[in-house]
Amino acid sequence: QVQLVESGGGLVQAGGSLRLSCAASGSIFAINRMGWHRQAPGKQRELVAAITSGGSTNYADSVKGRFTISRDNAKNTMYLQMNSLKPEDTAVYYCNARKVVVDYWGQGTQVTVSS
Repeated sequence: QVQLVESGGGLVQAGGSLRLSCAASGSIFAINRMGWHRQAPGKQRELVAAITSGGSTNYADSVKGRFTISRDNAKNTMYLQMNSLKPEDTAVYYCNARKVVVDYWGQGTQVTVSS
């Protein structure tokens, strides 16, 4: 089992920044990919950014150039630096870890961007 705990969400004005953190614990050996997903009210959950164990990253087109995903392997923690936030970034953000073919999820953290 893998446990994921997100932190860092909150309320911010448009144009502002937030940094989300996801601390992983438990059986974290062989996690091959971690990522951030988000779900806005009435919408499907969507991938925001992902990072592989080798450090390769990919981003949703809507956040490219504004968000940066990173991970600190020594701390078993993943981050999402979000800059130039827009009201449409408002959502619950979920941390995800994929171990072989099994997905693990955090409880989510709310990000609200006011206009």
